[in-house]
Amino acid sequence: MGIEDLSVAALWWAVIISGFYHGVNPGMGWPLAVSAALMERDHRALPKALGLLALGHFLSMLAILLPFSVMLFLVDWELQIRMGAGLIVVAMGIYLLVNRRHPRFLARVHPARLALWSFLAALAHGAGLMLVPIFLGICGFEQQDVGHEAAQTLMTSNIRLAFLVAAVHTVAMTSAGAVIAVFIYLWLGLKFLSKTWLNLDVVWALSLVCVGFFGIYSALYGH
Repeated sequence: MGIEDLSVAALWWAVIISGFYHGVNPGMGWPLAVSAALMERDHRALPKALGLLALGHFLSMLAILLPFSVMLFLVDWELQIRMGAGLIVVAMGIYLLVNRRHPRFLARVHPARLALWSFLAALAHGAGLMLVPIFLGICGFEQQDVGHEAAQTLMTSNIRLAFLVAAVHTVAMTSAGAVIAVFIYLWLGLKFLSKTWLNLDVVWALSLVCVGFFGIYSALYGH
């Protein structure tokens, strides 16, 4: 296995690990799934709620990744695009460090609209932005295979890749969140959920900054 193969594998593992990270973070919605099942007193509400959260998260990832996949057909501007994306992610992380308040518009979304809530929460917390440097890195390897072929070919390839990255990431996120949600639903209950809250806001913001700098570094000194 060559260095490029190892690098691609590392980037895909980053997609999966970031999905687990998003799933563990209560800000991505697993407490809402537990609350829905406990309040309805129906265990079938739990997978339904998790499915809606996953749908919203998946669509949110696509909303962020697809514009970058379309831009990548401008191969001559790849370095600038990747550096710009890294700077955006860093800026989002710094903003969340300074502004710790949760977006008020999320509180206005009805609890039954879990897919919409998940979509907006992922956008507001920069979850999709965290994937951008990783996605651009994977696309960079893909472009080495096709070179400067027609823009339509590159764009089609990257759009498919955006769907795949979003899907793999969402499966990992949902799996991690589901494990926690099922454990709390079966053994700990609503009382534990109401009194316990893992605040990962600072860790989340710092992780955005780190991923952004990683994207800039890989664009300058990577492949």
